[in-house]
Amino acid sequence: MLPKLKFDCDFNPVLDDNNIDPHMFSENVYRSLSLHKAPVLESLHLSFEGRTDCSDVGIWIATAFARCVRKLVLDSFYQEDQTVTLPSVLFSYNDTLEILKLKCAIDLEFPSRVCLKSLRKLYLYQVHFKDEDSVSNLLCGCPSLEDLVVHRYSNADVATFTIAAPSLQRLTIEDLRQEGGYGNGGYVINAPALKYLNINGFIDIESCLIDKALELVEAKISNVSDIANENILESLTSAKRLILHLSPLEIKVPTGKSFDQLVCLELLTHEREWWNLLSIMLDSSPKLQILKLTDFYLRDNKTNPDERKWNPPKCAPECLLFHLETFVWIGYEWQRGDEKEVATYILENARRLKKVTFSTKRIEGEKLEKLEKRREMLNELASVLWDSNSCHLVFEST
Repeated sequence: MLPKLKFDCDFNPVLDDNNIDPHMFSENVYRSLSLHKAPVLESLHLSFEGRTDCSDVGIWIATAFARCVRKLVLDSFYQEDQTVTLPSVLFSYNDTLEILKLKCAIDLEFPSRVCLKSLRKLYLYQVHFKDEDSVSNLLCGCPSLEDLVVHRYSNADVATFTIAAPSLQRLTIEDLRQEGGYGNGGYVINAPALKYLNINGFIDIESCLIDKALELVEAKISNVSDIANENILESLTSAKRLILHLSPLEIKVPTGKSFDQLVCLELLTHEREWWNLLSIMLDSSPKLQILKLTDFYLRDNKTNPDERKWNPPKCAPECLLFHLETFVWIGYEWQRGDEKEVATYILENARRLKKVTFSTKRIEGEKLEKLEKRREMLNELASVLWDSNSCHLVFEST
């Protein structure tokens, strides 16, 4: 088994001291790496302070690369707002590194393109890029990159974070936007081979422009709103599975577009006017087979029913007539007339349903009247099924 090494400057079992001198830590790391005779390192994890000397970090990286390290984790935590700048020359050529994780108090400046020929997975957690060219020179120098995870503050460094990666298959971006910073920031995503996309926290940013990925299998879009220029949903029309935790009032919903590959859709029912997004997606997804509606919070204080108005599709959507087989509603508010209206419409028009599941909030046993009313409601839903003989109806309490 190839060796896995981890060095943490916060851990000193001999001195029991959480404030170890960074120079002593650097010497210990270098000595250990020098004494280690394995020709190949499976992984090297280094956790160090932001005030660590950049040349020391450079020596660690160079030594790891000389040992053909496959996984490298550099975790630099802030110490008096100091950061470490990685020596860019070390990344000019490497053909053994497969996984690279960079965390926190790390500055990245790549004036020319890197060359990480074998890198498949790249994780960037709150690191700081000097400029847009540095982002481009890093990503363009990873021809084998398949997985990219980015957690960043969109207004902390570059104005537009561009991801151009022809080989990329899985992309996760979480925006941790903070007050202040350097403007609103934005994103451009050009990944034609993308199969899995996860976007979270794009709130009040300048832009998000995504080139359509024809091979897209699944996309999850959460907490997205108030983007000045975006085409997020329009870029996802090739997806087979969509998880949309957003409101149609806060994102551009494409009209006249067909999600003709979509077979599985999940929506959150506590988002504002979620039912209108449901209508649009039902009309636009002729092959939809699985529909899941979810309210994770099971809240009793949803918007006043009088303020909620659902306009069902004028004609029964093709997916309900010919393809929908599974309908799941978690957090179904059986007392709400508007949610009952949505549920009834789907049960009445979905002619190929095989299984329907309603999960409602648990009612205490002593509330007999409420339990009886819920039982009556569930019986009403069962009575409107298009074909009750071929559909398995399940009611649950959570």
